[in-house]
Amino acid sequence: MTIQNPIALAPPAVSVAADRLALESAIHEACARIAPLWPLRGFVAVNPFLGFTGQGFAATCATMRRVARVDMLMPRDFYLDALAEGRIDDAALEAALAASPAIPGAPGDVAALRAAAQQERSWDQTLPGARHPAAVATVAEVLDSLSGGDREASRTRFMIDEISRWCGAYFDEGQASWRLPIRHLSPYAAWRATARHDRNPEAMGIEGFRASVLALPCDPVEAIGAVLAGLRIPERARVDYLHRALFDIRGWAAYARHLGWVAAQQGRDDDSLVGLLAIRIAWGYALFQARSQDGRFRRAWTHAIAAAASAPQDGQLGLDAELAIDLLLHEAYEEAARRQLAGRLRAHAAATPLRLPARPAIQAAFCIDVRSEVFRRALETAMPGAETIGFAGFFGFPIEYVPFGRTRGAAHCPVLLKPAFTVCEAVQGATPAEETGLHALRRLRQRAERAWKAFKRSAVSSFTHVETAGLLFGAKIASDSLGLTRIVAHPRDAALDAATAARLGPRIEAKEEAGRLTGFDDAQRLAMAEAVLKGMSLAGTTFARLVLLAGHGSTTVNNPHAAGLDCGACGGQTGEANARIAAAILNDPAVRSGLAGKGIQIPADTWFLPALHDTTTDAVAIFGEDAVPASHATDLARLKDALARAGALARVERAVLLGLEGAMDLDERITARSRDWSEVRPEWGLAGNAAFIAAPRSVTRGLALGGRAFLHDYDAAQDEGGGVLELIMTAPLVVASWINLQYFGSTVNNDAFGSGNKVLHNVIGQLGVLEGNAGDLRAGLPWQSVHDGERFVHEPLRLSVFIAAPEAAMEAVMAKHQGVRDLVENGWLHLHALAEGGRAIRRRVPGGGWVEES
Repeated sequence: MTIQNPIALAPPAVSVAADRLALESAIHEACARIAPLWPLRGFVAVNPFLGFTGQGFAATCATMRRVARVDMLMPRDFYLDALAEGRIDDAALEAALAASPAIPGAPGDVAALRAAAQQERSWDQTLPGARHPAAVATVAEVLDSLSGGDREASRTRFMIDEISRWCGAYFDEGQASWRLPIRHLSPYAAWRATARHDRNPEAMGIEGFRASVLALPCDPVEAIGAVLAGLRIPERARVDYLHRALFDIRGWAAYARHLGWVAAQQGRDDDSLVGLLAIRIAWGYALFQARSQDGRFRRAWTHAIAAAASAPQDGQLGLDAELAIDLLLHEAYEEAARRQLAGRLRAHAAATPLRLPARPAIQAAFCIDVRSEVFRRALETAMPGAETIGFAGFFGFPIEYVPFGRTRGAAHCPVLLKPAFTVCEAVQGATPAEETGLHALRRLRQRAERAWKAFKRSAVSSFTHVETAGLLFGAKIASDSLGLTRIVAHPRDAALDAATAARLGPRIEAKEEAGRLTGFDDAQRLAMAEAVLKGMSLAGTTFARLVLLAGHGSTTVNNPHAAGLDCGACGGQTGEANARIAAAILNDPAVRSGLAGKGIQIPADTWFLPALHDTTTDAVAIFGEDAVPASHATDLARLKDALARAGALARVERAVLLGLEGAMDLDERITARSRDWSEVRPEWGLAGNAAFIAAPRSVTRGLALGGRAFLHDYDAAQDEGGGVLELIMTAPLVVASWINLQYFGSTVNNDAFGSGNKVLHNVIGQLGVLEGNAGDLRAGLPWQSVHDGERFVHEPLRLSVFIAAPEAAMEAVMAKHQGVRDLVENGWLHLHALAEGGRAIRRRVPGGGWVEES
């Protein structure tokens, strides 16, 4: 293919208005491929392939290779080791071949697949600079290829550093001492205003950088269109080129995508991501202009344009035989894991069921988080008459929670939802005057803390502060280093005296804000109480005297991603507020009277008790003990004893992965890890997650799932109309798939989809982290979250979903919700139907139909 006159020295004098709609469509499609990144204060797991769920998993692997030159699968040696160890057997290979008939270039049988897997690859992933064929290249990448691998001459690296530095100043949320004065402008307009005075690119040899930028249109969409025309990007490659450009700055692009996500929830528009794309495209064009007279570059760019024009489109796997082999090996790897889990579920169902008392000794509801699976088993061992329940950790209350003394709160609900209510913390029993005084005291302390931090960080006082006060902190530094104290206060500690803190509790306020009621009225209290009981499949059961509602959180220090270890269902916050609110409403006599009118009878002697499970130490804190009726003192004492013994059992199980197996002082060492500022693995979080099971607890009770399964209680017999099933498949299931695919991406390719080495992280703008002191904002999980230094702790398995519901009911949900259907049809998770208490398991086949799981 020949490209005529590929170099234009200035944006062509053409109007982009004629194809504005087509251009906006291409920009929207490229931006939609970027998954959002929540800031550190509410860091939650996000599926890094969220923008690709509309196409198949295999096709996305091909797209990422073609466009971004990155892998979504493990290195070939990983699968060869699994073959050698028998974890992938011939039956799994046969099943993978049968399930993937459309992969071009795939071997025809098991013997051929084994032989092909052993052959030397056509390109070596271990060689520096090794690349996949047929990629869509950017200007910076072409220039890098001409530099002979010299990292110091890398235009891509320099460009990313410059854009990242600017984004850190523009998007900063309070870390910078001096704020960028033009933050009121849109990103692209603000960047052009600063680029006008920025001589750094030209000092680094990029001639005419400022002139190139200022020659582009002021409108970001028009600027993008002008650059695409100036670079002669083929129309069929526009989306790929724009996506490839964004992938260079995927961390900041993800944060900008988050801003758009939140704005859409609030009914607003936000064009931050389009503006950031324009900045990245303008950078590429400036690099292009600076080398436009270089004949070597002209030839290289002509070749790149020809490759982009002939590259396969989305949905086409191309002729990459190596990818076909890797896809089959990965499918076989997952097939073997699914078959093993299905076999364990069937064998457990065939065993003699455990008989529980007619009225449980206690009932304890925990989040569906995989870490709860370990503790639930431990509690059932410590108290055999206990009944544990799995439910999303926000307990069905989508709230914004405002702590006492603050004017702004945080969303305590899945990021898929918008908070429907505002709940303000107050001092129970305080007079208005007392509350006003305490409120002012806390605000004064907060201002003093901010002023002290500003003093320590300022350009002048930071030096005098260290010289004059440094030695005074010697004892504190020593105690923090030994894990005897915390380097910062626990995030859940109140900045009040102990007596006042004990009186803190949620106060539900009704406010009118822009015509929206932000408190609970009586009807809302009743409706939400009914929904949460039905969601937990408790509406038609016998209630215990004590029902524990246990949210969860994590205890760590010096951990920028601490929110990622808290409750994802609570938006990266702890579940304490939600548990306390749920318990308060379910204990309300008026609510109970209303529930009785709806056929839900809660005995007069049933008391709901809020609690918080610390997933790092496996300690459970109970709130509101003083409000528990005196008649329940024995029940409460028995529960606390069982929780303590369950915590000890859970710590013993978790000690194996923490490298503490057999430690005599296990409890002390685990507590010390939660306070150790040098500990990169205080706990393993959700590493290992592989399954989602929505079924009665009888299906899994007594089955050790190793903290690898999300467990949601669901009784189809109580779900008339399928409303609860629909809620499970559209909310908890989707959140679990996000978590699963985030861990998947951070494991298969941490450089592309993770955040790198935790030891090298530096917080920027209170938003995210850099790995080192420059480079792009890092998304995903640190390497230490999936690898223990010697081996992977997380297995790269797409989520296996098992739901005890009629197949027709699940088909109805998928028919109604495109997002859920895409996850199933396009292979982003594997859906199974459980029947006969788990003895019969059938798998949903992409394209329609159900088959017996082998």
